[in-house]
Amino acid sequence: MSNGAEERAERERLLTPLLNDIDALAAKGLATMRAELPAYAAQSDEFFDDVLDQIRRNTTVLITALIEGRAPAPDELSFQRGASLRRARAGFALEDYLSAYRVGQQVLWDAIVESAEETGVSYRLVLTLASRLMRHMDVAATHAAQAYVEFRQDGLAAVAKERRDLLEQLLAGVLPKAGPLAAAAERCNLCPTTHALVAVALPLTPESEHDAAELAGATFSRAGLHEPAALVVVRHGEIVTLLRLGTDGDADDACARLDQAHDVARREGIPLAIGVSTIAAGVGELPQAYQEAVSTVRFVAKDGGVAALTRLSPFEYLALTADDTARRLIDPRIAAFLEEDRRRGGGLIDTLRAYAAADLNLKSAGSRLHVHTNTARYRLQRVRELTGQNPRRFEDLHALLVAIEIDDKATGDPSYAPGRWAR
Repeated sequence: MSNGAEERAERERLLTPLLNDIDALAAKGLATMRAELPAYAAQSDEFFDDVLDQIRRNTTVLITALIEGRAPAPDELSFQRGASLRRARAGFALEDYLSAYRVGQQVLWDAIVESAEETGVSYRLVLTLASRLMRHMDVAATHAAQAYVEFRQDGLAAVAKERRDLLEQLLAGVLPKAGPLAAAAERCNLCPTTHALVAVALPLTPESEHDAAELAGATFSRAGLHEPAALVVVRHGEIVTLLRLGTDGDADDACARLDQAHDVARREGIPLAIGVSTIAAGVGELPQAYQEAVSTVRFVAKDGGVAALTRLSPFEYLALTADDTARRLIDPRIAAFLEEDRRRGGGLIDTLRAYAAADLNLKSAGSRLHVHTNTARYRLQRVRELTGQNPRRFEDLHALLVAIEIDDKATGDPSYAPGRWAR
């Protein structure tokens, strides 16, 4: 047997077991990507099925090329064009997509080393394959990147238009039933009864509104806000995000992802004011949800943040939306008390809040404030002397709390919003 034939036989002995167990190898690659790459961590089963198929096919091409001692042929990698298109359409950043190839290469290399130990092939062959594997993976990754960039250049505008058109339909309360827009809605797992939140983000930056919105929209995608869980559209200088909720209709996770996107954007120099609607119970309620999100943006502090109506009680909402007339209705003695106490650091106001939060339990209120019960009692008595209202009576305490909430909004007290309902 010639040296070439002997080496081919050694490669087959080393790599054929991996090819025969390609499903397990692909599954390990997917599990590693989910563990190491945040962008791949929380996706749908349909997405993972697609990625698993791509890993299986890509790994099969690489192992076959290594066995046959050649580079992968372009037609063998043609399946990557469709995969690249789907990743770009879903909003994956190119660096995340290429990181998946890095992880896949490491998983395959570890499998080759393990097989070498089991089959006893020469280390010289293993080192030769290491060099070839890196070159072959570079070919595969470059092919995938070229397809990704090609789609981003040639197809991004069309996809962006498709998303904008879909959003316009949804914000009119209509779910497309046929054609490309219906397919786009299906990718986002939208149906007539889908529960969702609408978020509207406005960039707070001296850059042009359009540029800032485009940059922020890309940041949202990197933070995990992309199909199928979210539809993100840059529209008239604002970023409109439709967040589909799970079967339990819990908005907390969706708002947490918006918090994360806001924090990432802030670190990148693009502070955002993000307003979030109440839960829309079906496509027909999306127009109202959008208006709620637009209105809620005005509650965000000047340096940005996330203001979510789902984090706000009806009482707080009424106080925040109160007009100047409501403030003028506050008893003059209470208004004077609030002004004076704010000047002194707000200790009495904090005591009233803690007392209400403790269900009118003085001992518990003192614990919240880290003061003795007698100190909390003295403070409430002091409030009574200054305002004429007895905080130990529910009606009077309610009047004081309403006045505090309305005054918070009018004075822009920063101690209120961040800790209660907005970040």
